[in-house]
Amino acid sequence: MAGQDSATGAPNGVDRVSFLLARHGGITSARIRDALAEIGYSPRQGSTLMTLAETGKMSQQALGETMGIDPSVLVGILNDLEGGELVERRRDPADRRRHIVAITAKGERALADVRTVLAGVDRALFADLEAGELAQLRRLLAKVRTKPDDPACTE
Repeated sequence: MAGQDSATGAPNGVDRVSFLLARHGGITSARIRDALAEIGYSPRQGSTLMTLAETGKMSQQALGETMGIDPSVLVGILNDLEGGELVERRRDPADRRRHIVAITAKGERALADVRTVLAGVDRALFADLEAGELAQLRRLLAKVRTKPDDPACTE
């Protein structure tokens, strides 16, 4: 068949699932970045606020591991969020070498804005999908074999 691998029957052109996923992923990333920038945040700042809201306070090291972010990058993210009074870092009383990070009340209010703009991105991207299809897509994407420390494509 034209356009398919003769051995597997899989698409062998730009209609390969991996290319489609990369294209849609790039577009999705750009839309998220632009939407969050409109309210003054980066995707990593928004993700950090969401993670802290879901997990509660945690050590800075555990936060970095949970998010799959290099510790030096996380410091910059937390510095910015702390400067905006959206998170706070305190020494762990049990181990003064560790910092505990928590979202603040102001951070919770900012998180509501983050969630609102992300919901708008989702509505625009998935407008043609029914609820069951969206749930199926979520299940299928959860099965894609990636790891948090895989390098992300920037092309």
